Amino acid sequence: MKLFSKSPEETVSEQPVQTPQSIETPPPIETSEPIETGQPEIDATSAPLDAEGPAVPQGQFFLPGPAPKTVEETGLSESFLINHLCKVLHAGGTLTPAQIADVVKLPKLVCRQLIKQMSALMLVEAQGLDSADIKSDIRYTLTDLGKAWALDALNVSQYIGPAPVTLEAFEAQIRRQSISHEEIHRTELDRALSHLVIPDILKAQLGPAANSGRSMLLYGEPGNGKTSLAEALGMSFRDVVSFPYAILVGHQIIRFYDETLHQSADLPEDQPRSDLRWVPCHRPVVIAGGELMLHMLDLSFEHTARFYEAPMHLKALGGVFVLDDFGRQAEPPQAYLNRWIVPLEKGFDILSLHTGKKFGVPFDQLVVFSSNMLPEEMGDDAALRRIYFKIHVPSPIKEDYLQIFRDTCDSLQIAWQPEVMEVFFNRKYEEAGFVTSGAHPGFLMRHILAACRYLDREPELSLDLLELAWRNVAASKRRDRR
Repeated sequence: MKLFSKSPEETVSEQPVQTPQSIETPPPIETSEPIETGQPEIDATSAPLDAEGPAVPQGQFFLPGPAPKTVEETGLSESFLINHLCKVLHAGGTLTPAQIADVVKLPKLVCRQLIKQMSALMLVEAQGLDSADIKSDIRYTLTDLGKAWALDALNVSQYIGPAPVTLEAFEAQIRRQSISHEEIHRTELDRALSHLVIPDILKAQLGPAANSGRSMLLYGEPGNGKTSLAEALGMSFRDVVSFPYAILVGHQIIRFYDETLHQSADLPEDQPRSDLRWVPCHRPVVIAGGELMLHMLDLSFEHTARFYEAPMHLKALGGVFVLDDFGRQAEPPQAYLNRWIVPLEKGFDILSLHTGKKFGVPFDQLVVFSSNMLPEEMGDDAALRRIYFKIHVPSPIKEDYLQIFRDTCDSLQIAWQPEVMEVFFNRKYEEAGFVTSGAHPGFLMRHILAACRYLDREPELSLDLLELAWRNVAASKRRDRR
């Protein structure tokens, strides 16, 4: 059986950098028509990814501008940066400009400019050379006045790390690297879905939906690979985009880059040096399941540390945001659709700081609702109208089910018994009327392996073992689907 691959190789080509443009409330994005991650289990509709195949198509680099050479070019005020360096020195003790630059992700030249100003304000003092080499860096430490300044800065925010970027620079970069720039063609989609056993008609529906960059609903019986389909769509994207470590909005810091959700991308060695406050990443695939609460779609303010964490859907900008098990959240599906009526329709979202300040951010991502419910069970017509594509993921037909089962046996090195499976399929799915599920083969085989270990016998595909394993299956009877 084919196992889902989370990291296919990606190659990219360079895209020219454009000058950021500022916004207050962004206009809608024009789109072109076209967690938890971990070791995956044996999947419903999945099968081993063939190492050979057509060459991976190239994407584009969407990198920020060059590194700033002056304090002014950072877009941040000198007073903010001085406070930030005071906090860094307070936490790190005695540091060289190079060590400070490594923390704040600003060039050493800019850090030297700031340290020169801090020396004039008597916030730092030199502590001699870093080594016996006369060309080594001078070390600096905070004076008593600098320590008091640092404590005052920590009372405002305890964020210590890479310097943030401005909201205007963030918004401009997100628009430059819009998901609408990705074009998925048939060969690319076939490659991305090659590990899944799905009907061709489903691929024909998924391609236009992915190219639209809009919202889609995948619905159907559980265990048929709806989440795997959404992940595979994300893996078909080839571009490299850039995300900031943090954003500054109204003197408030919002931490953005999340190493648990964002997969950093390696750049060619000859790539020109860009602003290190941005991290080059593959387009993200962020999955939220039944644990998602409505308040998690807003900024999260850490009262002790006094800075914000960006919500999950914001971290998925430029990629795929999957609402898995839609309908199993604490709030009804209609509540989530109501929350996103404006973002889905207009292409921007409005977020609020605890100070009351509101600001707009692009809502530029492929939103995938994955549900076992029928569309009409999720909300009213006005809400469902904002979901542009509604795709039914069918239960596997007999041929596909047996193919998934055979792939599972092959992966476990268990001999395939077509006669046994023919009898078993007729008993359970045709005569008893249970709905086929792509998850059943892997589920049944895991139970057979466990039973054989207990019985001290060689694993095999037999009717008695299948009947024993079936006692643990939560299968549903057939029902009508529209």
